[in-house]
Order: sequence, then C-alpha cells, then structure tokens
Amino acid sequence: MALNDATRQRIESLIPAEGVVLFMKGDRSQPQCGFSAQVVQMLDNVFPTYTTFDVLSDPEVRDGIKEYANWPTIPQLYVNGEFVGGCDIISDMYATGELHTSLGLAAPERKIPQVTVTETAAAGLRSHLENAPEGVFLFLSIDAGYETSLGLRPRTGIEIEVESNGITVLMDHVTAEKAEGVVIDMVEGLGGASFKVNVPAAPAPVRQLAPSDVKALLDDGTRFEFLDVRTPDERATAQIPGTRLLDEETAKQLETLPRDTMLVFHCHHGGRSQQAAEHFRHRGFVNVVNVAGGIDAWSAEVDSSIPRY
Repeated sequence: MALNDATRQRIESLIPAEGVVLFMKGDRSQPQCGFSAQVVQMLDNVFPTYTTFDVLSDPEVRDGIKEYANWPTIPQLYVNGEFVGGCDIISDMYATGELHTSLGLAAPERKIPQVTVTETAAAGLRSHLENAPEGVFLFLSIDAGYETSLGLRPRTGIEIEVESNGITVLMDHVTAEKAEGVVIDMVEGLGGASFKVNVPAAPAPVRQLAPSDVKALLDDGTRFEFLDVRTPDERATAQIPGTRLLDEETAKQLETLPRDTMLVFHCHHGGRSQQAAEHFRHRGFVNVVNVAGGIDAWSAEVDSSIPRY
C-alpha cells in the first residue's frame, strides 16, 4: 500500500533531526514483542535518553513506517533523523560497538565472562545436545530483569562463546555483560530434575522499609524518587509530601534515569506498590524500596495529619 502524504508527514514529525527514536511494539517499559524487547535492552545499556513510539497504538504509522523506511519489520531505529535498521542490524552493531559510536559514545571493551557448568548439569546437557541437530549449541539469555533462559540454537557468529566441563555456551553481548560468575547447575525438585542458573550480578530483591525508616532517609537528605502508585482520586484524599504520582509521563521519565537511582514506592497498604517496585526492578533498577504498610502506615507511624481512609 502506497504511503500517503499525510502519514509521511506525520512519520517525519516523529523522527527528530537530533536524538534517538525507536518505533516498536509496546513502549520502553512494556515491550510487546521479543524483538522490540531485545532492542530496548540494548539501547538501555547504551543510551539512557531516547524516545519510543508504539506502532500498535497507530495502525497508519505501523504500516506507513515500513513503506517510509523500505523496511518490512518492526522495530525500527532512527538516530539523528537517519534510519539505522531493525533488530538484527542493531544486534550486529551492538556486538561490534558500532551502535555505541553512532550515538557518540566510546566502543565498549568486551570481556569474556567466567561461566561454570557443573558436572551434573553438563551430564544432563550432553543428553540434550546428542539428540539435537548438528551444529546446535547451548544458548544462555539473561534479560533486563535478570530472568534467565536456556535453549538450543545454531551459532550465528556474533555471540560470545565460553566453555565449561565440555559444554559450549553461547550468549549475546547484552547477556555477556551480566554473566560474570554465572553457574549453570541441575537441581532436583518436586517435578524432577531441572536446570538452574545462578546470576551473581542480579539486583537485590525489593527492600521493605518501614515508614519511619523512609522518613529518616528524607531527614538525612538522602536523594531518591518517592513515588505514589495510587489513583489520582486517592491522592486527592491523602498524600505524603514530596511524593509524585506514578503516571505514564513519570514512568517514561524514570526510564531515562541511571539504573542505580534509588526508587521508593508507596500505595494504600503496600500491595500495589510492591508490584510497581518489582516491575522497575525487572527493568534493571538495582535500588528499589517498597514502603511497608503504605500511606496508611505512614499516617499511623509518621504523620497523623494525613487522613486515613
């Protein structure tokens, strides 16, 4: 289908002359396809400030961007107004460091991580590999939330490769940056034996802090993002001074922050804020706190002037 002038002009208005924009399925905080998630993870590791456009929200742009770039798939990356490519090209550029230099950054120093496959796991993996097609290897993936997966796939030539106990382990460069000290083991459970991957670099669990402890941090001048995940109506009823509502705009702004930024979440009693905290932990933030008991506990323990409801 030919790209009409109105859609072309709209697409051009979405592509800045300077900066980075990714046309993707979903948004930066919630990619809706694996390829989009893969590119977001690479960009997050390289360049904290970039814009995304959700093509699922606009069918005209979704179809039109393919015509505009003469590229058949989504996602699509543009840097300083120029089309860069889709997931495969971006992955290659990330591997070579070209993506970094295209964004004005120094190419990274690539290090081969130390990965251990235990003898028990190696024995189990050999049986899988013996029954697999020729040329297939074990592939390790660690996503932005440090969730791991193991699979079998052929070598493409751009992976990082390590060997342990006679097992070759392939991984992409994003995974390799998180994989130092990884141990692949096999453990017995109620459902039988299964593989387990221990990732030492994984961020700590969400911390639970009492309202008085969070207040002490505020009094000491500790800097953190204090976020209210309740509804606007609830916030109109009662709010903790210094907090801000976690709306769509705020969520997008948080995505641009360094991953070691301290994030503190609260809701009414602590349940919704725990979910929000887990979400941002899985987005790579390593210092995430949930206010135990929420604003209700804050009113009871810290500031009785805040209405309870």
